[in-house]
Amino acid sequence: MCYSAPVSLRDQAAIVGIGQLPFSKDIGRSEEVTALEAAQLETLDNGKPFAESRNVDIPSTAETFRYYAGWVTKLYGETNPSDAAFFNFTLREPVGVCGQIIPWNFPLLMCAWKLAPALACGNTSVLKPAEQTPLTALRLGELLLEAGVPPGVVNIVPGFGPTAGGALVHHPLVDKIAFTGSTEVGKEIHRETSSTLKRVSLELGGKSPNIVFSDADLEAAVQGALLGVFFCAGQVCCAGTRLFVEQKMHDEFAEKLAKTAAGMKQGPGLDPETRIGPLVSQDQLERVSGYLEAGKKEGAKPLIGGERNTAKGLEKGYFVKPTVFTGVRNDMKIAREEIFGPVVSVIPFKDENDAVLQGNDTTYGLAAGVWTRDVSKAHRVARAIRAGTVWINCYNVFDAGSAFGGYKESGYGRELGRYALDLYTQVKSVWLQI
Repeated sequence: MCYSAPVSLRDQAAIVGIGQLPFSKDIGRSEEVTALEAAQLETLDNGKPFAESRNVDIPSTAETFRYYAGWVTKLYGETNPSDAAFFNFTLREPVGVCGQIIPWNFPLLMCAWKLAPALACGNTSVLKPAEQTPLTALRLGELLLEAGVPPGVVNIVPGFGPTAGGALVHHPLVDKIAFTGSTEVGKEIHRETSSTLKRVSLELGGKSPNIVFSDADLEAAVQGALLGVFFCAGQVCCAGTRLFVEQKMHDEFAEKLAKTAAGMKQGPGLDPETRIGPLVSQDQLERVSGYLEAGKKEGAKPLIGGERNTAKGLEKGYFVKPTVFTGVRNDMKIAREEIFGPVVSVIPFKDENDAVLQGNDTTYGLAAGVWTRDVSKAHRVARAIRAGTVWINCYNVFDAGSAFGGYKESGYGRELGRYALDLYTQVKSVWLQI
């Protein structure tokens, strides 16, 4: 493992500017080949549909690097009013060595979310990709070197959480830990870093409420609900897995949702017609299957799915059928715990107050959705829901300039936008006697 000094301003501009080379939307032939290669690696590694990798993950990765390249020359301190006998100003300096631990659901994009702001602020990074999906992180490391990043500035260290990740958490020369993953592991990192008082930022799990009022655009809300729970086979921390639907349209909405979901083709990620790919591993398959059984035992009814997909050609894969549960109460296990699979629970609510009450009745607070034509109601509910991101008449919308992070047990700190700069800089106050 290599520990390097903070990066100079000149080097920062060169490093973060790589976003314009391999993964740009406006790219030439050689860059297009690289983007296709990265998308193929992502799909081979994770199993997600190639269309998601190529059209979402790779362009978003490029955009994140490009966004933070613009911040390199815009980090500054302030001069402060003080006693006339002194001149006081602040400096914004790099934190130092950043240990960054990322998950397996968006392997390359999570590299960008961590590396781009850290490098823009002049830090060095030791990044540990998930053991299930290391390929695109390793390829990115090669591209960084080809782009001229000095050796030792970015260090890609594959390995298992307790060993490679644990070493980063405990090492006295690592100044900061940035972690995206499960709430359970986040709590462990929080405890273990207390001995060194490392700076820590945590983006953890979710059980996001997606609230559909009876005055919503039905077609748009159905499509948004599908995107909110079946994108990346439901392996998304902000997935809208608790789908609250106003009582008067609950049955109609659930039936339409199930019928539409049944038409989504499930298959291998490299099949261009696939809309729902496999889960990432055998462990994840067993985890999701366990929740399906728990839901049925508690009385929930699957309108579609509710089991592993063993159709011809899929029987050896980690496929779970897209599942729409009805008859779900907000206190059931499938409504309380993060499943991380293509499973949605449709839950009725009476009115606006009930929607907010049930929506907030969770230990998580990462995201939420609101579907209504009433603008005032949308604003009221968005303010009342305790979550770091609230989408109104849309879902899973992201931008490199907009902050992302959680309330409650969904973690602390904000990634993306200017807010991420606070995670990777320290403020020094300097006093000069005149």
